[in-house]
Amino acid sequence: MDHAARRARLRDRLPEVGIDALLLTRGVNVRYLTGFTGSNGQLVLTEDGAVFFTDSRYEEQSAREIPDLPREIYLGSFAAAFGGTCRDAKLRRVGFEAAGVTYKTYGELSEALEGELTPVEDEVERLRWAKDGEEIRLLERAQELTDEGFDRLTGKLSEGITERAAAFELELAMREAGAERVAFETIVAFGENAAEPHHRPTDRELRRGDLVKLDFGCVVDGYHSDMTRTVAFGDPGPELRDVHALVLRAQATGVEAVRAGVSGGQADEAARAVIREAGFGERFGHSLGHGVGLEIHEGPTLRSESSDVLPPGAVVTVEPGVYLPGRGGVRIEDMVVVQDDGARPLPRTTHELVVL
Repeated sequence: MDHAARRARLRDRLPEVGIDALLLTRGVNVRYLTGFTGSNGQLVLTEDGAVFFTDSRYEEQSAREIPDLPREIYLGSFAAAFGGTCRDAKLRRVGFEAAGVTYKTYGELSEALEGELTPVEDEVERLRWAKDGEEIRLLERAQELTDEGFDRLTGKLSEGITERAAAFELELAMREAGAERVAFETIVAFGENAAEPHHRPTDRELRRGDLVKLDFGCVVDGYHSDMTRTVAFGDPGPELRDVHALVLRAQATGVEAVRAGVSGGQADEAARAVIREAGFGERFGHSLGHGVGLEIHEGPTLRSESSDVLPPGAVVTVEPGVYLPGRGGVRIEDMVVVQDDGARPLPRTTHELVVL
């Protein structure tokens, strides 16, 4: 990945933001700009260069992962090292990530800096919206492993298995296929529990007639996948079959609405209207989707009134749902690549109601 090109694009923003340098402390943004995968790293980006900071634990790792930047290995506090670098470079107005610095750390940095700290929001996050070819390849690979997990689990669902055991099977399948870890806490919900959008697996056992809602994903080289499918273990009955068909129509409509230049709010409304017009508008309470990449939830957002304009190369989820308390719920979710002429779904797993 061309981390230098990413830093150059961000560097071009410094004069417009009105700062001499930008301090990056959010690990995910430091990784995006440098390739560093350790747990402690900071980056000071100036108009003519950059300096990477870490502690002695990561001296060798950072040398390997960031061969193209000067590094400062500090023994004491980062604030002291940061202040010294800024003094040497005569940096007077330094931006910091408002979402990545605690109040305590802000005080330490302010005391160390002979100048002014200025909060900056979403500069790197905006750059991350549009994925390059290598990022999309990693997202595709993560999705492949997610599809494999689904195939393995559906072959093992049997009467009496618990939600927790099913979640473990999903996670194990993805790890054995090559994932470095799961993308988030796996959601497995049987029967009435599927009415909870973010249900945590319990010891509830699978019974005939249950809908089974599965929301899961994995991570490959830092990049996440996110997919939801709802299947049936035996016949769920006409009401829930109809709800599944409704959500399937809404999801297809949402995917059709996604293309470069469309706002997140427009995409959300396209899918939401299908559910609202069927009389279930109040049972779809969450947003249509979100960006996915180095974080499981990132921009752009697909929600009511979102003004985020979808750029080509963004990877977003489309995940409408309908939830009926006490009876069950359905969500269908794909990651899709935003293109000028539409959206390209990444999963190969069927959207149709699979009855096991």
